Amino acid sequence: MTVLFTRPLAAAVVLAAAFGGAFGGYVPALAQDQGEINRQLLSAARDDDQQSVVAALQRGASVDAMNRIGDTALVTACKKGDTAMARTLIERGANVQHANAPGDTPLMDAAYGGFDEIVALLLAHGADPLATDRVGKTAMEYAAGQGHTRVVSELLDAGIDVNRTYKNDLTALMWAAGYDRAETAQLLLARGASRSLKDNRGMTAKDIAVQTKSERVAGLLSAG
Repeated sequence: MTVLFTRPLAAAVVLAAAFGGAFGGYVPALAQDQGEINRQLLSAARDDDQQSVVAALQRGASVDAMNRIGDTALVTACKKGDTAMARTLIERGANVQHANAPGDTPLMDAAYGGFDEIVALLLAHGADPLATDRVGKTAMEYAAGQGHTRVVSELLDAGIDVNRTYKNDLTALMWAAGYDRAETAQLLLARGASRSLKDNRGMTAKDIAVQTKSERVAGLLSAG
């Protein structure tokens, strides 16, 4: 019999199937050990325990092992803003494009949290700034809506068009306007954001600011 899989866990599963249930429902020790090591990696990432993360990887944990919602250790580090952990995992080959069950990528999670150092690290290692999650949002929309100005600046520096339209024809400026993120709106305007673009309802950023009672951004857009 030729086993085409090279990973120990996959090989163990193939062997179990090939013997037609000869294990009587018993999962081979190799598979059990791999699963336990992967769980230790994920647990260490949740606990911000970088030493244990490295130890689990050295024992053979898969760097892209996932929990039940598809979070890898890198996703967890990006959610928590742990730059050192994220760097360690990326250096050991973690997939920066991985998307969990809701479609969140490490970049989206870092952008949402405002963790600009991690955003820069992910972009430097090829993370796609235009990836969308299951509700159609990108890292820029999360950053602009949360008012994370430095992250927005990094995404623009990575080549994102300041007037790019996203779902429902919303721009980053409109996202900032809707949540009264004045500093972010000011940056976007300085980088060339258009005040005149309209969403699929025919509303400009100023209209959105007025509708949502975002007084600071409404004032900023009225002054221009």
